[in-house]
Amino acid sequence: MNERTGTSALSKGSKTKAKILKTALKLFSAKGYKATTVRDIAGAMGVKQSALYNHFKNKDAILEALIGELTSSAIVHLFDDKAPQEAAKSGKALLAGIATKFKLLSFDGQNEALFKLLMQEMFRNERVREIYNEHYYQENVKKLSSYLFIMMQEELIRSSDPLLLANEFFSPLFFYQMQVSLLKMDKKSTSSVVSLFEKHVEFFWESIRIEKKETLF
Repeated sequence: MNERTGTSALSKGSKTKAKILKTALKLFSAKGYKATTVRDIAGAMGVKQSALYNHFKNKDAILEALIGELTSSAIVHLFDDKAPQEAAKSGKALLAGIATKFKLLSFDGQNEALFKLLMQEMFRNERVREIYNEHYYQENVKKLSSYLFIMMQEELIRSSDPLLLANEFFSPLFFYQMQVSLLKMDKKSTSSVVSLFEKHVEFFWESIRIEKKETLF
């Protein structure tokens, strides 16, 4: 086997593995992990079960790989492209950007499926709970609290407990995201929820901002 043939085989194997994960995620999020069998996944792909076992030992191994993808979700990387000092000075714009990201991800098929899998498996799988608590929620809360603290130093917002404020800001966004998923699942309109992302930012900002007094000089 020459280098080109080896690379080609590796590429084909990676594509097949990615297709298995994509198919499994779709079925797990729609039917639930327990109700989905390896036969279901193979059937949806139009291949034999043995083809899946060439890449994954069993269904649990497929789930473990998908759980690993949760840590690379866009929600986990909300602050990756933001320099704390400069981003914090933007105040309300920073919060609006986060809320917009949550709203857009609510309508992204891949992230929606990952979110549904997360919600379904949270009470069954300790690893999923760890990922949710550490990467999805607590890490983002801690990061936002540091931005809010800078805003307090810059006298953009009133002094308060930054961790509490960060929790108060994030909690409704997760709730709205879940509401969008539930409405879409039942094929109902999401219009009543979509506007809440922006309204939340307005309400939150007005409750914490320091109103600058205009001076004559």
